[in-house]
Amino acid sequence: MASWLFGVLILLIHVLGALSAVQALMSSRTSQGAIAWIISLITLPYLAVPAYWVFGRPRFYGYASARGERDTVLRRVLARYRERVSPYLAGARDADVLAVEKLAMMPLTSGNRSELLVDGEATFDSLFAGIEAARDYILIQFFIVRDDALGLELKHRLQRAAEKGIRVCFLYDEIGCHKLPERYLRDLSEAGVEVSAFHSSRGLRHRFQLNFRNHRKILVVDGRQGWVGGFNVGVEYLGQDPRHGHWRDTHLKLTGPSVLGLQEAFWEDWHWATGEVIRLNWTPQVTCEECQNVVIVPSGPADPQETASLLVQHAVHCARERFWVTSPYFVPDRSVQDALRLAAMRGVDVRIMMPERPDHLLVFLSAFSFLPDMLRAGVKVYRYQPGFLHQKVMLIDGEAASVGTVNLDNRSFRLNFEITAFVPDRGFAAEVAAMLERDFADCRRVSLEEITSRPLWRKLVSRAAYLFAPVQ
Repeated sequence: MASWLFGVLILLIHVLGALSAVQALMSSRTSQGAIAWIISLITLPYLAVPAYWVFGRPRFYGYASARGERDTVLRRVLARYRERVSPYLAGARDADVLAVEKLAMMPLTSGNRSELLVDGEATFDSLFAGIEAARDYILIQFFIVRDDALGLELKHRLQRAAEKGIRVCFLYDEIGCHKLPERYLRDLSEAGVEVSAFHSSRGLRHRFQLNFRNHRKILVVDGRQGWVGGFNVGVEYLGQDPRHGHWRDTHLKLTGPSVLGLQEAFWEDWHWATGEVIRLNWTPQVTCEECQNVVIVPSGPADPQETASLLVQHAVHCARERFWVTSPYFVPDRSVQDALRLAAMRGVDVRIMMPERPDHLLVFLSAFSFLPDMLRAGVKVYRYQPGFLHQKVMLIDGEAASVGTVNLDNRSFRLNFEITAFVPDRGFAAEVAAMLERDFADCRRVSLEEITSRPLWRKLVSRAAYLFAPVQ
């Protein structure tokens, strides 16, 4: 009897391996990935089946309904939002900006003001001032929130806001916040804050979606002010962790109709996490004198396109004079690598800024496997010296710049929910250029000889690390 049950179990595992291989064939985004999964699932189903259902699924199933594809209530609310914002549609006349609009599935709006926030003190002063100014509601989400001095300061401010009758919706990623104690969340809830995890593995059908993350950092106050960028919540982001030292990061404060784009992204995430359609202010507010055009670009594994990767490729292809990009985790896919090399070959000043000190060792090591080809093509690579570099910024010529949460790696391109503010404005681009020039002055440039002269064992380790790039 026991042997019969064992045989049935073995047969069942192989059947699951075959069915999973069919799904990998139909859904994998690259032929190399499909081949690797199919061979593994058929030959080693005992190990490959659980690995595939955790790490191999390319889409975040279920979330797409939050974009109004099947939910009538959401469609009606979204239609009202788009109707109210229509007087502020910028109507992209440039084909390059129009492509970003279509990729984002969000409108390019006029009447915005973008304020760069450089490093932690400026960012959290601005964030906390926004929370104190709230009169109706606060929408807030971070990938990581620490239970330290900065995290407690945030908690106390949100508690006070809720006690004043302001609706506060606090969304967090359960993987990023795995060290956040239950007490922290309970204190918020008892003060009247509405708290929810993102629930990437919500429900039986989505139980194995553990490899996806909500990496967005958003604060929206009353639909009038919004913040987005690289910062999480913890004292290390203020440069107070001796392991990292100075923390270099960039955030962006927005006012104007583009805030409603940040609000829509949060609104969809909240609906996925809780099933609730929250009532918000969808009337655009314009207060600036010299206004800018902005398009908000949400991206994630529920998108029909690989939005984040395509956005970066498009930005590189658009550059004629310079393309500068900063990323703490630089392991881009082959398409982005090719775009960067080609841009350098056609004479574009392509600069990549990354940290000198590793934060995630595998990611740090992986970069050494493909940097020689990029350096040979004329791409300039810089490593930031004073501390840890965490900002995610792009500069395209003197025409446009972006600030957001997207790293140049597979996780941000395909596995994480991310968000970027794309600003096609010369004045803003000039501000970003000046900021990055100061950062480059604090960098050292990497030479080809430095990379190629490493001992063989280090080259082998880098190549081995690069094999894990799809899940880093």
